[in-house]
Amino acid sequence: MHRVASAGNTSNSVRPRKEKRLTYVLNDADDTKHCAGVNCLAVLKSSAADGCDYLFTGSRDGTLKRWALAEDGATCSATFESHVDWVNDAVLTGSNRLVSCSSDTTVKVWDGLSEGSCIKTLRQHSDYVTSLASAEKNSNVIASAGLGGEVFIWDLEAALAPTSKSGDATEEDCSNGVNSSGSSLPMTSIRPISSSNNISLHTQSQAYIPVAAKGHKESVYALAMNESGSLLVSGGTEKVVRVWDPRTGSKTMKLKGHTDNIRALLIDSTGRFCISGSSDSMIRLWDLGQQRCVHSYAVHMDSVWSLASTPTFSHVYSGGRDLSLYLTDLATRESVLLCTKEHPISQLALHDDGIWVATTDSSVHRWPAEVRNPQKVFQNLVLHYSWSSRNAKRWFFIDRHRRRSF
Repeated sequence: MHRVASAGNTSNSVRPRKEKRLTYVLNDADDTKHCAGVNCLAVLKSSAADGCDYLFTGSRDGTLKRWALAEDGATCSATFESHVDWVNDAVLTGSNRLVSCSSDTTVKVWDGLSEGSCIKTLRQHSDYVTSLASAEKNSNVIASAGLGGEVFIWDLEAALAPTSKSGDATEEDCSNGVNSSGSSLPMTSIRPISSSNNISLHTQSQAYIPVAAKGHKESVYALAMNESGSLLVSGGTEKVVRVWDPRTGSKTMKLKGHTDNIRALLIDSTGRFCISGSSDSMIRLWDLGQQRCVHSYAVHMDSVWSLASTPTFSHVYSGGRDLSLYLTDLATRESVLLCTKEHPISQLALHDDGIWVATTDSSVHRWPAEVRNPQKVFQNLVLHYSWSSRNAKRWFFIDRHRRRSF
């Protein structure tokens, strides 16, 4: 090992030089499969009656893949390669745009129906980017957050608009921070946003700057936004849920109750209710109008990593480190164990009457979930119990947390 003298050291002592580590992924000969754990899922529904639905997956191997969904399976139809580290989250916006974030500190915008074309790379974060959120009815608005405690709200239309190059503003592309000469591209500096009506600052001679929602002092792991894009919630290692106005980046409230890292968030279409999942193993339902927790659900035995709700926000699917996928009725607080995996569950995505489940291994599976009528799951449980009572061949139990297994 090389040893060098310390700078300014007059005693001639030496210290070991810090060695740099290089990590890289070698693609499998079968490029239609991920070769590492899957961190995120996103479903694109076809607008045509006879069109094909797609599932997008983002992996720790640094790639995203698009899968054409059919009744008898899924076929990989494209691979999206540009990130140089884990892909941590992905969302879909209008016009078939796919947005992803990565531990390489970037947010990338893709043409979701292309053969893997990256439209733009957005560089503003100082550390791993862990989470994204989008507004269903406002396709121009997305939010990103990461381990640096930064939360940014992006106007995609402004971010994707061409800017004239100047001495200190460089057009962002998908080159992973390296220009044609091999040197690093400059990071755009963060500046305060003075306008209270616009979510961006952008001119033809100046690089686009997103709105910064300032308040987190520690890492952020979860984001959610209502469908109009008028409300944003975030959570992380500070153990609190923060609520923001995305138009200005101002904080409107802070909700306390969890005792560990907040890993997953959902918000209903109206922006009235929020669901959070935490490393303290608890799921909480918050009334944002009353600014308080109205229900807590002790369903899991370990960290809750992912949540997905029915369209009416009456039931929530949850998965996490305990390998289990549960369905919980938010009103009655009853839960049903749907399946147990061999690896921790990292992400969930609803599709028709099923649910896609991603884990820390490289595969994704679909399970029946009765998304349109989740109460059927509980009704079927009663039928199973009645049958087992008569035949004494099946059994189930209800523990103190009202969790049912069968």
